[in-house]
Amino acid sequence: MNETLYLVIPCYNEEEVLTETSSRLLEKMNSMIENKYISEKSKILFVNDGSKDKTWDIIENLYEENKIFSGVNLSRNKGHQNALLAGLMTAKEHADMVISLDADLQDDIDVIDEFVKEYYTGSDVVYGVRSSRKTDTFFKRTTALGYYKVMNKLGVDVVYNHADYRLMSKRALEGLSEFKEVNLFLRGIVPLIGYKYSIVEYERHERFAGESKYPLKKMLAFAWDGITSFSIKPIRIISTLGFSIFILSLVALVYSLSVKFFGRTTTGWTSLTISIWMIGGIQLLSLGVIGEYIGKIYNETKARPRYIIKDKLIKNKE
Repeated sequence: MNETLYLVIPCYNEEEVLTETSSRLLEKMNSMIENKYISEKSKILFVNDGSKDKTWDIIENLYEENKIFSGVNLSRNKGHQNALLAGLMTAKEHADMVISLDADLQDDIDVIDEFVKEYYTGSDVVYGVRSSRKTDTFFKRTTALGYYKVMNKLGVDVVYNHADYRLMSKRALEGLSEFKEVNLFLRGIVPLIGYKYSIVEYERHERFAGESKYPLKKMLAFAWDGITSFSIKPIRIISTLGFSIFILSLVALVYSLSVKFFGRTTTGWTSLTISIWMIGGIQLLSLGVIGEYIGKIYNETKARPRYIIKDKLIKNKE
């Protein structure tokens, strides 16, 4: 026991919540340090994902006030998953275990003790799983459940009702560093690492200030990234659909020849028009799905850095 814990919090335009967030996290960490549950070297690491407001200024001030606070400043906005990875890889060099969570503290920090307890009993990964979705709208609750089911049907190993609130040991983080893909979907990558894992349930709170950084458009894009990054079944569905249409076309050919043979050559305008539009639409949709995969291959082959760290504020206690 008494090992080093780092909390990693990605931040994008979070000036409205950082003061309150830092205060709550500091109280939590101090309590765990005083009880000798974690080491005095434990820290709270904020990752500034190219914010346009005063987020980085606040992080710098927190660092000056109390060295339990640390900061990583990315050179530009790279998105939540890349910012989170930057924090995890930075913390990996200093910590025995790392917990990632969002800056709005909708994830219940009171269960951090349970995360650490599971780690001490041998779990390399501890997933924070929502016990219910009472705070969500009916639309979000329904679509989220449907998304998890679709992912599992497509063969993607994801944990139901788990976002990015999780604990990872140093060993698990070393495993994560072996995954080099540019198209990041950590909720799908982490289960691939293996090692022993456990689950801690918690109630998700309402955001106490600021606005969500994941509107519907971003959520849909993130969901699609998750599917196309971990499953080729959409392409197989296209192949099956194409084969089915080919069979139907053979049936239509036989029908057309039969009609011509028996002298009934009048054809319906409606059926012809619908067929043309339907097949055309399916072709365009299929090209779009294939294009998504080609685009991901293009991004991967360029092998550009997933993030670039501009500034780093970390001071370890001697």
